[in-house]
Amino acid sequence: MRYLFLFACLLFAVASVAQQRAVVTYEVKYHGKEVPGGRLKLVIDGQRAHLQRVADTKAREQLYLDYAANRTLQVLTLQDNTHVTQLKEFKEYEQPELLPGTETILGYPCKKAKVIIRSNTVEVWYTNALPLKGTPSIGVTPGLGLVLKMVRNGEQETVATQIQTSKVKSTDLAWPTPTQMGPVVDAATYNQQVIESRFQTVSVFDREQISFGNNQPNPAEGQTNVTYHYAGGTVILKKIRLPEYVAGTQVFAELTQYSNGDAYDRTGSVFMIPLDKQQSFLNGLQQGVKALPVYKEKYQGVVATDQYLPPLELMRFFTPFGVRKYNAASTIKGYTWADSAVFRQDLTELHSRLQGDVWIGVFVGNYDKGGHVVSLRLKYYPGSGDGNQKLGQVVLPIFNTTNLMEMAGQEYGTMFERDSLTVTVDIPEGLKNVQLRYITTGHGGWGGGDEFNQKLNELFVDGKRVYHFIPWRTDCSTYRLLNPSSGNFGNGLSSSDLSRSNWCPGSLTPPVYIPLPDLPAGKHTFKVAIPLGKREGTAFSAWNVSGCLLGTTNPAGGAPSVN
Repeated sequence: MRYLFLFACLLFAVASVAQQRAVVTYEVKYHGKEVPGGRLKLVIDGQRAHLQRVADTKAREQLYLDYAANRTLQVLTLQDNTHVTQLKEFKEYEQPELLPGTETILGYPCKKAKVIIRSNTVEVWYTNALPLKGTPSIGVTPGLGLVLKMVRNGEQETVATQIQTSKVKSTDLAWPTPTQMGPVVDAATYNQQVIESRFQTVSVFDREQISFGNNQPNPAEGQTNVTYHYAGGTVILKKIRLPEYVAGTQVFAELTQYSNGDAYDRTGSVFMIPLDKQQSFLNGLQQGVKALPVYKEKYQGVVATDQYLPPLELMRFFTPFGVRKYNAASTIKGYTWADSAVFRQDLTELHSRLQGDVWIGVFVGNYDKGGHVVSLRLKYYPGSGDGNQKLGQVVLPIFNTTNLMEMAGQEYGTMFERDSLTVTVDIPEGLKNVQLRYITTGHGGWGGGDEFNQKLNELFVDGKRVYHFIPWRTDCSTYRLLNPSSGNFGNGLSSSDLSRSNWCPGSLTPPVYIPLPDLPAGKHTFKVAIPLGKREGTAFSAWNVSGCLLGTTNPAGGAPSVN
């Protein structure tokens, strides 16, 4: 009899352990429709639980609940396969409000609660009828019983569809070892690491000085991952290997800039040098402006020819007045100056030019030995992989009047004074969805200069006007806290507040897209017309305009050629 009693106790103990182990499966629906890949699995082993997305078996982030310590664990695997962990106590999460009302889910009676998280209302149904605890979202009521249903804002529903208590092994929990956890970091560090683990970052330049007069010998030509300095130090250039483009990926450029001595607002440009033709802008940088083809007997390297493509402008930016360097010298109560200017732009449309070995440069026009310091990163955000990779994306730069080699003698864009800017392009059969990506800014920094006067930009194709507008910015005062060294006027305005011809100190100038869907195959002449302001003594106006054609073509089709 005694043995029967002991045997019964053993069976009861085994059954109790089994009851404290379970796998709960949840389905996720949005507006009543199942969310693809949304199924969740919660593995429970006594006081520990592991939450994971079924479809994402190689997830970089693993989520755990530790009921013995009343805390959550978030363990992140970084791109170099090291780990970091964030620990957070249950009491640090938003606390629920218990509500009247019950519901039966999978045969278990459930009580109701509600929690407000960042203005989102989450209704929760949980049961205490099982010796199990867990939740399908570690930040939502982790301290209640076993959550079997959640509804967010009445739109998204997460509901348990199955609870398995048999054949569950403790190894299914996959609780992390100290090595797998890595160092424990604070929430800010962890959140930063989570975000950065989701995309690929390519560092092109890191805190490089762009200044005039610091002449230094360049390394041997043609090297990869080496910074070259040209045009008296106002252009930096690097040959870098970029990843192959995957359909659905979004490509962003991020440039950070601050003053290292120069107090003025300056034209800046991030550019890529095409090497498709016999000549390139690289020849001009390495050999001098005389190596560039001349337009209108004066202007070097500004339009495409059958043997040359101008630089492809990725991003036009303007440095603010003296950010960082002059912050302490310009103290104003209530003004907290920025540490640096940060410019970000989506470059996905140019992806066909941004893969493999690519020459990328940054120009900031200045005559200061301290100049500016810049960092440039390209960020690749993965998509779903959808999209037709068989369709080629054509990117053809056809003009660029920004004199990137200004400090080496390249002429300003003053050709509009007597004539328009023209270039002829041969469009091949099969090129579809053609657009002109057009960037324009006016310059001439005195009262009568084009920087401060509205000027009509007209674009023609084969003599027919296809687009016209006045490029003008009225939002420059938005960037006041980037401009500690900006001059102040007697009426209370700052120089950086003034409206300008499509730019502001401390801002980007985004492209304008001109659709040309009916452009047939064959030769076409593009023309840009701007009424350039008259000179006043030594002061003159100029326009920095760049344009490239965008389009799609089948693999059998060719890219446009230039004549």
